[in-house]
Amino acid sequence: MSSNPTTLVLGGTGKTGRRIVDRLTARRVPVRIGSRSGTVRFDWSDRATWSAVLADVDAVYLSYAPDLAVPSAIDDIRAFTDLAVSAGVQRLVLLSGRGEDEAQSCEKVVQESGVDWTIIRASWFNQNFSENYLLEPVLAGEVILPAAEVAEPFVDADDIADVAVAALTEAGHTGQVYEVTGPRLLTFADAVAEIAAATGRPIRFTPTSAADYATALTDHGVPSDAVTLLTYLFTTVLDGRNAHLADGVQRALGRPPRDFTDYCRDVAATGGWTA
Repeated sequence: MSSNPTTLVLGGTGKTGRRIVDRLTARRVPVRIGSRSGTVRFDWSDRATWSAVLADVDAVYLSYAPDLAVPSAIDDIRAFTDLAVSAGVQRLVLLSGRGEDEAQSCEKVVQESGVDWTIIRASWFNQNFSENYLLEPVLAGEVILPAAEVAEPFVDADDIADVAVAALTEAGHTGQVYEVTGPRLLTFADAVAEIAAATGRPIRFTPTSAADYATALTDHGVPSDAVTLLTYLFTTVLDGRNAHLADGVQRALGRPPRDFTDYCRDVAATGGWTA
């Protein structure tokens, strides 16, 4: 290992990854961004890119794209974990999905790696409404989803980043499974109503069936594998199994998680939801 080991952040330009990179950089921790556009290129779909990105790396933030629920995830996580351990990595922090059986299988691979590990098992991100696939519907003034009555404890990506940085840089987090959620339950209709209130714009939530949702995605040119994943998330995962709060943020950081109302206020103040 190098005398000045590096922390590798996979998905280092994504919602959680770029926040983690910013925080580690502020702490003067040497960071390598694992992405297709990185200085050292990394691509989950191209295993030839994996070895170089692990050189002189001591700790890894494992964020799998597109999601740990996809069929290729378990084999990729197993192969990458084996390669990381053989390269001398001493600490793995895995971003996992709450209520996903496939994600828990990937967690087990990391837990059995033989090195220090921490699992961050997250609920739905607040930032999906401002930095991802729900931004366009919010800007258009109507969010149409197959999710009417089920409540979700939306978690903020900044909280996830803070937990990840603590796990990557501090003692006391090894062997912990942090199930991270926000401080209260909201339906998607509740969340959209809060966004509308924060922006002062009329934004409505319209429920739809899973079949009609999949058809609409396909008609908008969304790739079939993405349609399958989103339909799975909105039907199987969002079936009520996660309609309860967890204390991962409090346990990891000693403070409560960020509330959805505060997230809405801050995004609205930046003009991020200005149509």
